[in-house]
Amino acid sequence: MKYSIGVFARKIENGVVFLFLLLLALLPIAEIVARTVFKTGIPSEVGLMAQIVIVLGFFGAMVAAREGEHLNIALVAHLKRGRVRILVGLISSTIAATILTIFAWSSVSFVLLSFSPWTMIGFVPDQVVAWVMPLGYAVMAWRMAVFRTPGGRKIRLPFVGILVGTLLAFPVIAKILWGADIPAGWSALSHIVDQFFQNYSLAAVLLIILSAFAGTPLFVVIGSVALFFIKQSGGEFEIVANQAYTELTQTSLPAIPLFTIAGFMLSESQAGARLIGVFRNLFGWIPGGVIIATVVVCAFFTTFTGASGVTIIALGGLLSKILVDHAKFPRGFALGLITAVGSIGILFPPSLPIILVGASTQTSILQMFAGGIVPGLLLILAMVAYGVFYAVRHKVPVDTFSWKATASSVKASIWEILLPVWLVAGYFTGLLSIVETAAFAVLYTVAIEVFVNRDISLRYLHRVFIKGVPIIGGVLAILASAQALSYFIVDSEVPQMLTKWVQTYVTSPQIFILLLNLALLVAGSLMDIFSAIIVLLPLIAPLGAAYGLNPVQVGIIFVMNMEVGFLLPPIGLNLFLASYRFKRPYLEISRNVLPFLLIQIIVVLIVSYVPFFTTALGAFFQPAVSGS
Repeated sequence: MKYSIGVFARKIENGVVFLFLLLLALLPIAEIVARTVFKTGIPSEVGLMAQIVIVLGFFGAMVAAREGEHLNIALVAHLKRGRVRILVGLISSTIAATILTIFAWSSVSFVLLSFSPWTMIGFVPDQVVAWVMPLGYAVMAWRMAVFRTPGGRKIRLPFVGILVGTLLAFPVIAKILWGADIPAGWSALSHIVDQFFQNYSLAAVLLIILSAFAGTPLFVVIGSVALFFIKQSGGEFEIVANQAYTELTQTSLPAIPLFTIAGFMLSESQAGARLIGVFRNLFGWIPGGVIIATVVVCAFFTTFTGASGVTIIALGGLLSKILVDHAKFPRGFALGLITAVGSIGILFPPSLPIILVGASTQTSILQMFAGGIVPGLLLILAMVAYGVFYAVRHKVPVDTFSWKATASSVKASIWEILLPVWLVAGYFTGLLSIVETAAFAVLYTVAIEVFVNRDISLRYLHRVFIKGVPIIGGVLAILASAQALSYFIVDSEVPQMLTKWVQTYVTSPQIFILLLNLALLVAGSLMDIFSAIIVLLPLIAPLGAAYGLNPVQVGIIFVMNMEVGFLLPPIGLNLFLASYRFKRPYLEISRNVLPFLLIQIIVVLIVSYVPFFTTALGAFFQPAVSGS
């Protein structure tokens, strides 16, 4: 019976996320058609898109919890002693279940207080959609409460976390049950819980941060830090849920799940192999030509998959085989290169981090895209130059150029090659918004990979969509939690205090830029890029303005350092992903990446000190509406 219920729940969740992903892609296309043919848009289209993202975000987070794919540090996975590993895992699961239970109860109160069942967006009551928040948090708490040992055995001790979370959420439960007229006995219990948050929040935050290294999902860690600080400062439980809802209803946010699905369509098809064939034929006849092919193809894929390391997982095996077996590069060099360029495309349109930076700082996304092109090209040229130098020095053999083979490979991959051309043309000319561009990318990749190239069958399409859902749910969960922490930071006037403090001790803009790069590089090795943008950028942006830096320059410096930080020990994300993909020791991967890491750091410093690289192209585009 339990198995049947589990299977039924899985099918329901998968069906919901697939349906809402389709709606998310089709609604902007319908808007384009209505605008073009009937000279009018779809009523309440923006509100309906926001509702779709809310449902998709929380159901996606539920799927990520089900599959154990929420982003975490999980250094505990490297522990060799089984008992210690299980004990630490139990503590992590208990903490996660506790915090998510508090979020669930807080969301119930938020929905009841903030939404009326009679308020409609289009034809859908907004309160009905909002109920997905407590549902999502409750389901994730339940799933986090079941700890699975490395051997697959389930341990249910973390159910204690649900009980503790319910106790800590009692003030909000009392508000739900009795409103302002809480009975005297229950009021005393509510007061005790409030005093706990007042007196022990700092200790709780330190424990939760430590639990991050034990595997507690990062969205739980970030959200709980926000919750304890908000409560300690006298705020209400509902603020975390309120900020999550605010973040997930941003008008540009639907672009993130849409571009992610477009990236998965490409990675699940044979598009990577076709593109590698094109660039091998184009450049394989020159020394280091295969290096050029590797770097360009990785950059292409990362523009769509974001900074999640999907490129390393999807293309790593094929690229390593070509570099080692065909081109005869040493294995260490090949693995170091693939790891280093696994996120090299996040500065190019339609980069998800660039979209988020623009939306978070109220800077034109169009200007941000323009500002990232030259720095992105510099990073690519630097990687290519080093690869060519290495190939010449070590006399790596080259291929013979063939017009026939080149023409054949270009013909086979012409539709993938044209994809960025259509996207750039549609968005940079102002014909499409960023969300409409993302929707077009999804429908285009579906049409090409399903009906033209036939790499993915129509029956398999929903599986490809579902494969991308844990990343979508994980990213949206992080953004929702990070927004709550950002709210506390801004509300506490931390940016103003930090700006004043830094200006007191750092008078030179050049020294400030150096310190900024060092701090962001370390942050990039410790945090995922999406939560870093929401939490850290509100601190960095005022500092950059105080020292006269262009906001586009600050945004690009931020993203570049996050990108390079993926390669920086001790916990650079790409190092772990490469170690997992290539089945090589972590220290070996780190050593092989070192020369590429140093080169990328040099490029970041050059871009940081020469504003021309980030602002030159922006002069050719009129500033768009903020966040557009």
